[in-house]
Amino acid sequence: MPEIEVAEQAGVGADGRPRPTEDHVFVLDNAVLLLDGATAPRPDLPSGGWYAGLLTASLAARLRARPDDDLATVLAASIAEVAAAHGLLPGHSPSSTVAMLRWTPEAVEGLVLADSPIVAFGRSGPDVLADDRLVSLRDNGKLLTGADVRRRRNADDGFWVAEAEPAAAGRAMRKRWPRREVDAVLLASDGVAIGVDEYRIFDWPGVYELARTRGLGSVLEAVRAAERADPDGTRWPRAKRHDDQALVLVDFTR
Repeated sequence: MPEIEVAEQAGVGADGRPRPTEDHVFVLDNAVLLLDGATAPRPDLPSGGWYAGLLTASLAARLRARPDDDLATVLAASIAEVAAAHGLLPGHSPSSTVAMLRWTPEAVEGLVLADSPIVAFGRSGPDVLADDRLVSLRDNGKLLTGADVRRRRNADDGFWVAEAEPAAAGRAMRKRWPRREVDAVLLASDGVAIGVDEYRIFDWPGVYELARTRGLGSVLEAVRAAERADPDGTRWPRAKRHDDQALVLVDFTR
């Protein structure tokens, strides 16, 4: 069994006020789940954290019952189950990112849907499994309004996320590594990954080194320190001053 460490910290809402985290982490015997609930597209809908919690519970139950099933198949079934149980409709429901990691004595496999990356470390350095479709659309000015986001969510010319459309699972990014080549794996919500991708206060090897030497909480605090130095989003424009943060280290060497 690898050694698994988890660090989480709640951010603030769009109104700047504290509220419970919408990130969810679940550790199983041979898998880790990390989901990041997205802000609901309308105020009358349930929160992304509510949806992410339900989806996490469904995924965990399915992986326990059928630990060898294909990860995308498990995700599609859980999306369908939660949607049916709560009357959720595509395009009119809360959503969540998904990062799933599973290992056997022979292999380590990852699945990522939307912007919660998985990073494997071994002798050849970091290998990032990321879904950059959402970031690419933002960077190219194609998600300027709420209507843009709704139109491009789970669409061929847009981005894919867990919501109420099971077919989204088939659009996830996936990788598989030989177990002997993996020393450790990081899973991160975008409230942590932003420190690498946008703030550039460290790279993934730097995150891994900081996590191992000073603890996962030091990584979260480094991101928060950068945000506190830019309270009005002048240097790094962002919807919220602080996003929720979740970081998991799965260490196969200890």
